[in-house]
Amino acid sequence: MSILFWHCCRGLGRAPILLLLQLVFALTAPSAAQGMTTPTAPAKVQQLIELLDDPEVRQWLAARQAATPVAAMPAEGGLPSRSVAAIRRHLDGMRTAVPRVIPEWMAARDRIVAEMDQGSMPILRGFALVLLVGYGAEYLLRFVLGRSARRSAASGPGLAALIRIAPLFVFAIAAVAAFAQTGWPSRLEAATAPLLIGWIAARLLIAVASAALNPRSKDNGAAESQADSVSLEPDAALFWYRRSVLFICAMAFAWAVVDMMQALAFPADVRDLTAALFGLVVLGLAIDTALRRPLVELTAGQRTMRDALTVGLLALLWLLWAAGMKVLFWVGVYTLILRPLLRFVSAATRSTLDTEAVDIMRVLRNVLIDRGVRFLIVALAAAWLAKVFQINGSPVIQGDVVKHIFRGVLAGVVILLAADLVWQLAKELINLHLKRAAVESTDSAQLARDMRVRTLLPILRNFLAAFIAVVAGMMVLSGLGVHVGPLIAGAGVFGVAIGFGSQTLVKDIISGIFYMMDDAFRVGEYIQSGSYMGTVESFSIRSVRLRHHRGPVFTVPFGSLGAVQNMSRDWVIDKFKINVSYDTDVAKVKKVVKGVGTALLEDEELGPLIIETVKMKGVEQFGDYGITLGFAMTTKPGHQTQVRRRAQALIKEAFKENNIQFASPTVQVAGDETQAAAAAATRDAIAKKNAALAAQQGGEAAAE
Repeated sequence: MSILFWHCCRGLGRAPILLLLQLVFALTAPSAAQGMTTPTAPAKVQQLIELLDDPEVRQWLAARQAATPVAAMPAEGGLPSRSVAAIRRHLDGMRTAVPRVIPEWMAARDRIVAEMDQGSMPILRGFALVLLVGYGAEYLLRFVLGRSARRSAASGPGLAALIRIAPLFVFAIAAVAAFAQTGWPSRLEAATAPLLIGWIAARLLIAVASAALNPRSKDNGAAESQADSVSLEPDAALFWYRRSVLFICAMAFAWAVVDMMQALAFPADVRDLTAALFGLVVLGLAIDTALRRPLVELTAGQRTMRDALTVGLLALLWLLWAAGMKVLFWVGVYTLILRPLLRFVSAATRSTLDTEAVDIMRVLRNVLIDRGVRFLIVALAAAWLAKVFQINGSPVIQGDVVKHIFRGVLAGVVILLAADLVWQLAKELINLHLKRAAVESTDSAQLARDMRVRTLLPILRNFLAAFIAVVAGMMVLSGLGVHVGPLIAGAGVFGVAIGFGSQTLVKDIISGIFYMMDDAFRVGEYIQSGSYMGTVESFSIRSVRLRHHRGPVFTVPFGSLGAVQNMSRDWVIDKFKINVSYDTDVAKVKKVVKGVGTALLEDEELGPLIIETVKMKGVEQFGDYGITLGFAMTTKPGHQTQVRRRAQALIKEAFKENNIQFASPTVQVAGDETQAAAAAATRDAIAKKNAALAAQQGGEAAAE
C-alpha cells in the first residue's frame, strides 16, 4: 500500500501533494483538538489516513515539506537575507505548531494503545523486569565492592569514586539487556528507549558530579572535603552539586522527551516548539545559578557587570536555540563552559596524580589523566559540533568553503590536542630518564652511561618538540584544505638556498652530530679545545656551553671546537717535581715517599679517588742548586688536584721529620783580597747596569 501511495504521489506532482498535505493537516488537527465525531469515510480515504499515520510516511512528508521552501527560495540575496529568511520560517513553523501540540500527543497515544493488543499487563511486567534486573545487578556489585574494601581496609578518593560509579555501569548494561529482551510493541519500545537512556545517563552524571565535588557539611571539616575532591569550600561544593543535579535531570528529561517525540513521528515544528519550551526551563535554572553562584570577593559594581553579561549571554544562547541555529548555539555553549569545565577537571584530577612517580607506568598514568581527560573533553565537544553541523547546519554557516573551514578548524583542534598529548608523554618519559641519570653512582660504567644519557636526551627532546610541531602543523593545514605537497617542495628549495647562505650554521650542526656519534664529551666532563676550556653544562643544536673553573661561560659552536681534549675520562696521571739538596740520600727519599703513598691510600676521603698512589720516579736532572726528583700518581678524573695538594703536604712533613732538605740558592764569599775586589767590581757593574736601566725608563716616560 505504501508503494502504491508513493507512485500515486509521483503521478500527481509536487503542487497537488503539498495541497493535499495542507488539506489533511487542516482537517485532522481541528478534529483531534475538538474531539468531534465524523461520519464513516470511504475505504480509500481510510487507507490514506492509515498511511498518513505510519511513522515512516510522516517523517518523509515532514522532511519533504521542510525541504520545499528551501528549494523555492530565490537564489539572489546575500547571506544576511538568507539567514533572516531561514530564521523567520523556523519561527513561523513553531508558531503554527502551537495549536497542534495536544492533538499530536493524543494521536501518538492512540497509536501506542492500538498496538497494545494484550493490554497493559505485559508492559508493566516488562518495566518490572527491567527495574529488577538493573537494580539487582547494581546493588549486588555495590555490596561486593564495599565488602572487599572493608576487608582490605583500603580507602581514598579513587576507591570511593569506583564504588560509587562502577555499579551504575553495571545497572546500565543489565537494564539495557533486559529492555532488549522484553519484546514490546515497536512504537512503545521506540518511545521508552530514550527515557531509559536518559535515566541511565542522568544517574551516571550525577554520580560523577558527586564523586568530583564530594559535598560535605561544615561539621565534617573542610580539610577532609578538600583532601578527597576539588578544592572548594563545603558550602560552594554543596551549591554546585545541587545545581548540577538539577541541570542534569532537566537536560536528560528534555532530551528524552524530544527524542521520544521523534521516535513517535511527531512533526519537526512540534518537536522544535517543545525543545524551545524545555530550553526556557533550562534558561531559568542557568540564570538563577548565575545570580546565586558563590564568587570570590568582588565589588558590587564588578558583580553586577559580571551577572549582567552572563545573563545576556545565556539569553542569547536560548534565542539561537529557538531560532534553529544549532551550530552557533553549541559554539556559544562551549565558549561559555569549556574553559571552566577544563579548569574544574584539572582541579578534580590533580588529587589523583602521583607527584612522586618514579616508574614509567605511573608517569604515563599521570599524563593520561592530566592531559588525556582534557583531550577527551575537547575531542567530544568537537565531534558533537561536527555532528550537529552535519545534521542541522546553521543558516549562517553556508557554502562549501565555509563548511570545509569549519570542519577543518574542528579537526585542527583535535590534532593539536593529540599532538600535545604525544609531546607530554614523550617529554615526561625523557624527564624521568634524566632524573634517574642524575642520581650519583659509585659504578664507573653506570656513571658513564648516566652522563651519556644526560648528554643525548635533551637533544632528543628538542628534536621531538620540533618534529611534533611540524607534523601537527602540516596536518592542520591539510585539514583546512591547504596542499602541503607544494609547501614541502618549496621548503626543500628554500632549505637549499638557506644552506648555501648559512654554511657555517650547517657546519656547526653537522659537526655536533659527529661529536655526539663519536661520544667526544658529555655533560659534566671537563674539556679543552684551543683557548676554550671548562665543564660541559649543556648543548643546543649548534653549540656547547662550557663553564670555566673560574666562572666564565663559553658558548662555542661545534664547528669551532676542532680537536677536543677530554680530561674527564677513565683516569688521569698527574706529575710534579721537587728539588732537594745535593747531599740528600735519594734512596731514603724514595722510601719516605712510599710511606706517604700508603698514608694517602688509607685516607677515607681521598683513598677511593686514587687509582695508583704517589711514587718517586727517580732523578730528573741536576740543577744549579740541587737535584730535581720526579713524582707521579694516577687518580680518577677531576680529583688529581685535590690528591696532589694533599700528597705534597704530606711529603713536606715527612722530609722535615727525616731531615731531608729542599734545594735553595746560596752564595759563598771567600776571605782574601782578590775575591773581595772581584765581588766589589761585580757590585759596581750591577749598580751601573741598574742606573742605566733607570735612566732609559725615565727617558721613555718623558717621551710618552
